[in-house]
Amino acid sequence: MEKKSKVLIIGATGNLGYHLAQFSIKFNHPTFILVRDSAFNDPVKLQKLNSLSDAGATVLKGCLEDAENLVEALKLVDVVICSIPSKQVLDQRLLIKAIKEAGCIEKFIPSEFGADPDKVQISDMDQNFYSMKSEIRHLIEAEDIPYTYICCNLLMSYLLPSLIQPGLKTPPRDKVTVFGNGNVKGVFVKVEDVAAFTICAIDDPRTLNKVLYLRPSGNVYSLNELVEIWESKIGKKLDRIYVPEDQLLKKIKDPVAYCIAETHFQTINLIFI
Repeated sequence: MEKKSKVLIIGATGNLGYHLAQFSIKFNHPTFILVRDSAFNDPVKLQKLNSLSDAGATVLKGCLEDAENLVEALKLVDVVICSIPSKQVLDQRLLIKAIKEAGCIEKFIPSEFGADPDKVQISDMDQNFYSMKSEIRHLIEAEDIPYTYICCNLLMSYLLPSLIQPGLKTPPRDKVTVFGNGNVKGVFVKVEDVAAFTICAIDDPRTLNKVLYLRPSGNVYSLNELVEIWESKIGKKLDRIYVPEDQLLKKIKDPVAYCIAETHFQTINLIFI
């Protein structure tokens, strides 16, 4: 039987992290999850922890701020996957130092799971969102830590439920806003598929020190194409309101007029990637 790497997942109570842990267990990897004490006081997180524990995961208490605890956890495994929220990406600095000190990690998959931070063009409007991810990459490579970077572009659950309409939770049935000309392609991947492909990459030697791009050909659509698909399902044409690129950029730069900036920022990703 093929030897399976032992995996430590940080962020297993989150949406993606939970699926990563599930697939790690499903694919027969000895699976460890590092969680804060506070997670045991959160009913939702506790339910996830109990589910993963019952499925075979080993729960370790710890956090990214405790170097000694991190090193102890790292010495139990071969691979580390971090799936903390993007806004906390710089919290991986101490983790990188701990990985170097532990000296046993065969592959580190940092918290990226989006567009390639070294290639995306966002016109300096991301509040250092991508530069922080690039900083983590540079730290990993400077320490000569073996890695795989997962670039999955857009998760379906973030934008597709609203048909990429900021402020909506369901697709519109009367009018739809189209950003730019609506012809730029975006890549949409299910969170479960991202998790499954990530776990499959663990023991694949082809992914060592590489960027793994998840771009299934059947998951690449423009906003115009998505609108057409939705129209065919509801049997109705929607009024399309086009927002030219210059107007959209102006809105994003105006914090007063732009009160839902984070959602629009993901839309900008779709336009410029």
